[in-house]
Amino acid sequence: MEKKNRRHFLRLMATLPAAVFAKGILNGHEAEARNNTSYDIMHKKTTSYTPGYVRLHESGELKERGDALHRMMQNCKLCPRECGTDRLSGQRGHCNANATLEISSANPHYGEERELVGSRGSGTVFFTNCGLLCVFCINYEISHLGEGREYDTDNLADIMLALERNGCHNINVVTPSHYSPHILLALDQAASRGLRTPLVYNTCGWEKENILKHLDGVVDVYLADFKYMDAEAAGTYSPGADCYPEVTQKALLEMHRQVGVAEADPETNLIYKGLMVRHLVMPENVARSDRVVRWIAGNLPKNTYLNIMSQYTPMYKAFDYPEISRGITRSEYNNVVTIARQEGLTNLRLQMR
Repeated sequence: MEKKNRRHFLRLMATLPAAVFAKGILNGHEAEARNNTSYDIMHKKTTSYTPGYVRLHESGELKERGDALHRMMQNCKLCPRECGTDRLSGQRGHCNANATLEISSANPHYGEERELVGSRGSGTVFFTNCGLLCVFCINYEISHLGEGREYDTDNLADIMLALERNGCHNINVVTPSHYSPHILLALDQAASRGLRTPLVYNTCGWEKENILKHLDGVVDVYLADFKYMDAEAAGTYSPGADCYPEVTQKALLEMHRQVGVAEADPETNLIYKGLMVRHLVMPENVARSDRVVRWIAGNLPKNTYLNIMSQYTPMYKAFDYPEISRGITRSEYNNVVTIARQEGLTNLRLQMR
């Protein structure tokens, strides 16, 4: 096989169709590509913003934080379940992950919020497995059934650089909590090779406050769900996660402390820093959406970005629960929007009219 250097590899990745890219972009060229680290990557920057992780990489702190998180997998307490599994020895935790990085897909994605997608897509990396395990998860093949392939942090760094080279406006790590050590270590490697694209931490919101502190200055945009404001519902539909409302409230406050209100580039309208919150309206108000929006209005700035989502679709095990075995009605959705407006929230993204 003809020897290919890293520049050739990234150029190749930029030309692949999204469908091919999603099935695994690293399958033979990456080892040889990594032998050449002197390439010059072309940055398609839309702002003069420099991601915070660059400074942490230059000081050496980014790798130190990644190593610290990696050591935590020996008695894993990275997520609120705190299962204590020795993932470093190969055991799989409640999230079904061990210390080996598993990725389902990586590609320019156009299904995220328009302020992240822009014209070139959000550079999404969908990680396999999940700690929350919602019974209605639309991506259950990935989160519950473990669909994906094994990679290492070198591979993940290559993926990040390939997404940037492809013109993506951000690197969007989806369901990242159980692989936060791998993300930081890969980000450190990618930054050493020129990565300068904002990092989006796309999370279910159920994050430990002390783990988030390791991400302070690393994450540019937190894209966080606020799923439930009812402990019983959380424990039922995300089995065992009764503490979801309490933990997520603390997490959102910490995320906001780190990155503030979402900021968009005035020329492109792309968000490159800040907190973006999603809430999925569910049937019968089981998640207590009214309390979710009232908490946001009472504890975060009124101009906090809030996407009130209408696309709940019963999937996977949702049909075992009659109350959530249907889609939502227009009235159920509009009631949440009305409360959000009455509470003075001004930065809403709405889907159903």
